[in-house]
Amino acid sequence: MKKAVTAIVLTAVLLTACGKAAPSSTGHEGMNMSSPEPGGHTGHSAETAKTDEVKATFTLTPDKPQSKKDAQAGIQITDNSNKVIENFDLSHEKKMHLIVVSKDLSYFNHIHPDYKGNGLFDITTQFPAGGQYKLFADFVPTGKSSTTKSQWITVQGNAAKPVAIQPDTNMTKVVDGKEITLAYDPLKSGKETTLTFTIKDAATKKPMTNLQQYLGAVGHVVILSDDAEQYLHVHPMEEKATGPDAKFMTTFPKSGVYKIWGQFQHEGKVFTVPYVVKVP
Repeated sequence: MKKAVTAIVLTAVLLTACGKAAPSSTGHEGMNMSSPEPGGHTGHSAETAKTDEVKATFTLTPDKPQSKKDAQAGIQITDNSNKVIENFDLSHEKKMHLIVVSKDLSYFNHIHPDYKGNGLFDITTQFPAGGQYKLFADFVPTGKSSTTKSQWITVQGNAAKPVAIQPDTNMTKVVDGKEITLAYDPLKSGKETTLTFTIKDAATKKPMTNLQQYLGAVGHVVILSDDAEQYLHVHPMEEKATGPDAKFMTTFPKSGVYKIWGQFQHEGKVFTVPYVVKVP
């Protein structure tokens, strides 16, 4: 019996923002990437990305994916006249970065679809529980700006207990034996701020100075508003840094609660650390 396929034409365009300054089919946690500007100060630009020139159509097989079971996602890229876009630039070592988040932002996954040619990308993955998820496809059509398209989907199965998105009171987290502290300038919407991740060995408190490059940089940061409508992707100010500090510069577009994920690599293993902040 053939599996049903549902095509979802992406009409929502995510707000993308400039930051001055992952994985197998199941993927690492992480973030989407964009082409670097000189000096490693990069990000997406809402002013330059003409996303209305590009369309993305998602197909899901089965059309009602089940949690904890393989689901296939195809992503067809065309222009606004439905002509296939065939050529894509490498963006931090990949032609496409696909970000998957649950509605409450407690689940975060970064995977890299395979390019099949003729504008078609394909990936097989699993969702941990039933409920709503948002998919972000990030890519750079050759000759065009970095583009992000998104779509909500519903996954069948038992839903996980929702996790409240509450601003953190402690900006030091321990992940995979690393102690990571996030410091930042006073937050204010529309104003540039520097995010500094300081990474130490959790047991010895010794600053870590041997971070490895992950997808061409010391680290990557993705930021989403609590409703997953405001999207920020930020690259490090010094891409070749090795720690203990990794600095990023960005601007929060509006007031509200945001979740921040920083992703780094040490001894061949990628680790992701999340924070929640409130921006006045």
